[in-house]
Amino acid sequence: MVRAIIQYESEPDPDRYQQHLDEFVPSVECSAFRHGKVFGSPFGDPSYRYYAEFEWDDMGSFKSAVSSEAFAASGKDAMAMGIPFTVHFASIE
Repeated sequence: MVRAIIQYESEPDPDRYQQHLDEFVPSVECSAFRHGKVFGSPFGDPSYRYYAEFEWDDMGSFKSAVSSEAFAASGKDAMAMGIPFTVHFASIE
């Protein structure tokens, strides 16, 4: 399993984020997409306030999706929201 983990420094405007979800997420081929508020940390305030992830069953489907125009468009729209974020790719055992 492979995941793209997106961590936003602050919580996005709910209406703007819903627009992002409606317009871009459905066109990215993946086996699952999740998102939600980061509500805490064991070491004080959390470094990030919002979390999203895409999931793929295998490396082949991940590589296909992240090289797609749909994935690039989703990333561009995420940047347009103006909230700094990080993206990491993880291979899950």
